[in-house]
Amino acid sequence: MNRDEAIKRFHGGDDTFAELIDDSQPVELPAPDTDVPMVSRSVRLPMDTYDRVRAAAEARGIGVTTLMRQWIEAGLADLDDSATVSLADVRRALASLSRPTAA
Repeated sequence: MNRDEAIKRFHGGDDTFAELIDDSQPVELPAPDTDVPMVSRSVRLPMDTYDRVRAAAEARGIGVTTLMRQWIEAGLADLDDSATVSLADVRRALASLSRPTAA
């Protein structure tokens, strides 16, 4: 059946499409990667900002949304004085401890 014929049948009330759907095999959906319910939100970013975020995510071997979620969680942790600290900050702090200080 071509596109035009399918449209004509659909608008004419043909049940062929319902039968096709009913006869289809069930599809197994992938399991979520977390037990925590997630909410999807849209964020508008300038293209150059998005490119920087994407490059940072690729350098870490993770997805863009995963990196953005980590940054948001770290920012929120900073607001409530919890113990989330970036690995880069820990390394810088440790490196500064090993250097002799000027007298």
